[in-house]
Amino acid sequence: HTYSNLCVSKCVVLCAPPQPAPIPEKSKGSRLFFRLSDLASVRVKEEGWSYLVFTLRDCNMGVELPALHFHQGGSEVFLDCLRKYLLLTESTTDASLLQVSPHSRALSQSFENLLDDATFGLITQKFSQDPVTTTLGGFSKVTNYLFDAFRGPDTVLLKERPVGEVADLLNEAIPGLDINQLEEPGFEVITRIDLGVLPEVRRRGPVGAEEWNTNMDPEGRMRNISHLKQTIFKGGLCHVLRKEAWKFLLGYFPWESTLEERRSLTRRKTDEYFRMKLQWKSVSEEQEKRNSMFRDHRSLIEKDVNRTDRTNTFYEGQDNPGLILLHDVLMTYCMYDFDLGYVQGMSDLLSPILYVMEDEVDAFWCFVSFMDQMHQNFEEQMQGMKTQLIQLSTLLRLLDLSFWNYLVAQDSGHLYFCFRWLLIRFKRELSFPDVLRLWEVMWTGLPCQNFHLLVCCAILDSEKHQIMEKQYGFNEILKVCVMFCLHVCVHLYLSLCECKVGWGQYYTKYDLPYLLK
Repeated sequence: HTYSNLCVSKCVVLCAPPQPAPIPEKSKGSRLFFRLSDLASVRVKEEGWSYLVFTLRDCNMGVELPALHFHQGGSEVFLDCLRKYLLLTESTTDASLLQVSPHSRALSQSFENLLDDATFGLITQKFSQDPVTTTLGGFSKVTNYLFDAFRGPDTVLLKERPVGEVADLLNEAIPGLDINQLEEPGFEVITRIDLGVLPEVRRRGPVGAEEWNTNMDPEGRMRNISHLKQTIFKGGLCHVLRKEAWKFLLGYFPWESTLEERRSLTRRKTDEYFRMKLQWKSVSEEQEKRNSMFRDHRSLIEKDVNRTDRTNTFYEGQDNPGLILLHDVLMTYCMYDFDLGYVQGMSDLLSPILYVMEDEVDAFWCFVSFMDQMHQNFEEQMQGMKTQLIQLSTLLRLLDLSFWNYLVAQDSGHLYFCFRWLLIRFKRELSFPDVLRLWEVMWTGLPCQNFHLLVCCAILDSEKHQIMEKQYGFNEILKVCVMFCLHVCVHLYLSLCECKVGWGQYYTKYDLPYLLK
């Protein structure tokens, strides 16, 4: 989990780790410090000048913080800044009270429109003729929500003025920072870290069966796990090895388990899977008539299964056994996780796993492990997606300020077009073999858990010259980022290398904010 923290001293906003950074003795002035995730409401008051009163959530016993006064104006600009990170809605009973609200239903509906092939049909003739018109309907619903959630209505771009003590504090925490120095009072914003020249990096070939087996002891325990993960990160896996290795990478098999322990685990998990499968198989038609949630999940799964990877030989044709397995695993997952059930996009995450495993039991438990990582992306409040989009915008701003500024000027600074990349980990943007390679690389957890954000930055970097040189606006940027799937395979491995190098320099040279780790 990540947090955005608010530190106020002449109105200072920054992203920081959950634990507040120590304040140097030379710093002066009173401060308010709290996590934005803890904020419950903001009360706006007027007494000749404006002042704001922040109240934290119930877990903090409804703490009301000291008032923040704006004797020379600026309260609206401050609230506009907050709206970039929070959705503030006016209370229906008190016009002076702004409540923090997620608007989860709006984003959930946007998510469905974004994944619907009717609006996002990348392989349809309609899209080929006019991709922007075809996709803009779905994207407009997403961007409308994100404008509300992140930016707020009529947000004015903030102007910054450095305060000496704040600049010193930030530079002590992260050397090499540039801080905007404009004339108007407002906010100090981290704008750039100079990474220097990126060294050349070469990727190796995929790990084969022989190399894998040399890292296994006589009882079947994996040895040199850290080194093995490094080699997988640098080159991936040969296909014949994936069926076994993915179970370790996803956490279904413990790395330290013996061969006999894994056989015992498989027997237990097989029994557990078929017990859950029997639960939904045993639901009668009469029962289903009285269970709207069950009907909705089944209907949506059947709809999505029939349009998932149908050009892949494993799923193509009518009455394909692969489609039946895909359907059954997703229905069984509804029995495993009643709270989440099934959400559009989950079939995209299961399809490559089932293709590799060729077994519904192994595929199910690997999918469960993958969903443990991706769960927040599909929850009703979509907090995982909101957080990742904020993180990605922050990271791009640090790595490539000029490009980020250009996107902001084109109303694209919050990177709405990356929504689907993050949601299902580039599944519909890459070729199927590239998805397998990219996912196994990311599952190593190297060099960080948020490596997928760097992949996004590398992809954007490969497109930025076209975008900036041709002075693309919002629609053209959207079109480029939708169409890049047609040629991204050419850039994928280079992009991965660039991401690894960029992150390696950045991560080791600087104390990167916890927000992005």
